[in-house]
Amino acid sequence: MKNVDVLMVFQGTISSNRDMLTAANTTLDKFKGILDRNDMMVISVAYPQENVLLGDSILQAEAALLWLKNTANQELGITVGKIFLAGHSQGGYMVSRLNTMHRTHGVIANAPGPLNLVYRCQIEERGQVQQSAVCTKLKNVYGLTSENGNAYFERSLLNFTNGFNVQGLNDSPIQMYSWPIFKQEVFNCTDCQSRQFVEILAGEHGSLFDSVQGKSAFNSFIGSH
Repeated sequence: MKNVDVLMVFQGTISSNRDMLTAANTTLDKFKGILDRNDMMVISVAYPQENVLLGDSILQAEAALLWLKNTANQELGITVGKIFLAGHSQGGYMVSRLNTMHRTHGVIANAPGPLNLVYRCQIEERGQVQQSAVCTKLKNVYGLTSENGNAYFERSLLNFTNGFNVQGLNDSPIQMYSWPIFKQEVFNCTDCQSRQFVEILAGEHGSLFDSVQGKSAFNSFIGSH
C-alpha cells in the first residue's frame, strides 16, 4: 500500500450546521492553496457548532483524528504516514486541544481562539461588543461570567496550552487581549516536545493564508517534522 502523509484541517466558527460542508470545503481549499507539497492527502473535518456549547465538538474532532489513526488505512487502502493537524480560528482551538490528547507529527493553529471566554463573554455582557452565539449559549447554561466564571474558563483555550501558532498582530482586540498570556503559558510547558510562534506585524485574522511569512512558516514546519 502507498505511504501517504496527511494534513487534517478544521474550519473556523459557523452560525448554522447548514454551513458545515461549505465551510469544510472552503477550509480545504485555503490550506491546499498554501501547501507546497502535492503528495499529501488533505482531509477537511466538518464538525457541528449550532446548538452546541463551544468545546463540545471536540468529540467529533477527536473521532475524525482517531478514524485517521486507526481505520483510514483499511478503508482507503493506503498506509498513513505522518499526520499533521491544522486549524483556523475556532479550528485552531480544536487542533490545540487535540494536541493535548493524541500524539501527531505537528499541529498548526492560525489565530486560535477563543483564548479567554471569561473576558470575551464579559465584555459582551457589558455591551462593549456585539453579542455572539458562543457567549449566548454559554450564558443560557451557566449564567453570567460573574456567577460561574470557572465554567467559562474551563472551555477557554488558555486552559489547553500546547502547540505551534500563527497570529496576526492586527487581529481583533478580543483575540489579542489574552495572546501574551497564552504565549507565555505555552512557553512555560515543561513536557512539550517543541513550541514555535509566528507573529506577523500588521497581519489580521487570516494571516496564515494572506501573508508570505505565514505560508513560509507553515510549509517549513511541515517540512521539518
